[in-house]
Amino acid sequence: MAPSTPSADRYENRLLALLFLAFGFVFFDRQALAYLAPYIDDDFGLTNAQLGMLSGILALTWALAGMFAGRLSDRLGRRKPILIAAVLLFSLFSSSSALATGFLGLLAARALMGAAEGAVLPMAQSLMAEASRPSRRGLNMGLLQGSSAGLLGGIVAPIAVVWLAESVGWRTTFFVTIVPGVVVAALIALYVRERPPGRAAPLEKAPAAEETSPAGGIPVRQVLANRNVVICMLIACCYLTWFVTIITFTPTYLTEEKGFAPGTMSGVMTCLGVAWVLWGFATPAISDRIGRKPALIGFTALAACCPLAVVYVGDPVSLGALMVLTYTGLGCFTLFMATIPAETVPRAALATALGVIMGVGELAGGFLGPMVAGWASDQWGLRAAMFIAAGGAVLVMLLATGLRETAPAAVRRAAAEAVA
Repeated sequence: MAPSTPSADRYENRLLALLFLAFGFVFFDRQALAYLAPYIDDDFGLTNAQLGMLSGILALTWALAGMFAGRLSDRLGRRKPILIAAVLLFSLFSSSSALATGFLGLLAARALMGAAEGAVLPMAQSLMAEASRPSRRGLNMGLLQGSSAGLLGGIVAPIAVVWLAESVGWRTTFFVTIVPGVVVAALIALYVRERPPGRAAPLEKAPAAEETSPAGGIPVRQVLANRNVVICMLIACCYLTWFVTIITFTPTYLTEEKGFAPGTMSGVMTCLGVAWVLWGFATPAISDRIGRKPALIGFTALAACCPLAVVYVGDPVSLGALMVLTYTGLGCFTLFMATIPAETVPRAALATALGVIMGVGELAGGFLGPMVAGWASDQWGLRAAMFIAAGGAVLVMLLATGLRETAPAAVRRAAAEAVA
């Protein structure tokens, strides 16, 4: 393990702040459509299936871009230029949604937006994993991926987006999204380094991890031969179904099925954002101590209850409180999509592994999941989407039992107990 130095620690904190903003604004843009759906529907008359397709097409291009960018980054040995380009482009393409004149225009804008955004997470988490102390790796990666998306995408977005839509219209709201991305890209260009100072030693790995790092990156087939990578990929498919289905259809469910006013709907969705921030860092931080596997299984059991609460709880205050308690899945996302792979594969395969896990998960859960849920909702009502989301979480619990533990503290405890 590389010794901690003041310079390395300062850079770790600065990098966390910048990447927190970068990925947070990615999700601000991604979630804006769900919160604007009631307003867009007044102009375009979207069906549930079309709403699912708008989420699905972004997930499709996000997935392809993530896999391509991860592989390209490992081959080039560079993250920063790809990250800057992705942040600039997703801001530009997000604002292009305002120019749409119908469903097909929105579909094209969302596809372009996903193609840019898909590169952000593999680059950001690769940089963060390399700059983090082992004792803070789960916490840092959880703040970056979970809490940032929760704060900006789950708390700020529903309040700001609905207020802007009511004040200036949904088209102007999309135009506003270009500003934060340009600012964040400039800060990344100024302050982010390709290699962190004072972290010369490789990431700690689980005992089964291979540390060979040939030039040009490790072949994808070798990455996919790793048990943890394959299980995390399958978990991603199920968990993306849980997440994208909830976030896509809950606003419409609350306004159409439960009759909530837009302001009440916004308040309930903000509770999801509060939970997103809370569990986004708490779940990975707890996993630093108890282990990745038990944390993933336990918090996913709570996550399975969240879409059921949407269906069966009618009072908005009670529903909001239950959402804060049960919307734990976004903290789990960091574990299977970033931290476990980072502790499993060598550096030369890190961005590839993150890109493949995210990409396959987005293809199956983010692209196909909401389209199937939208079709099912048109056939049997919107509650069908919530049951599909709950089923995805139950499958995650079963898959997680096959993971090999990677948390450094848990691995050391297991080794000590074996010796004793």
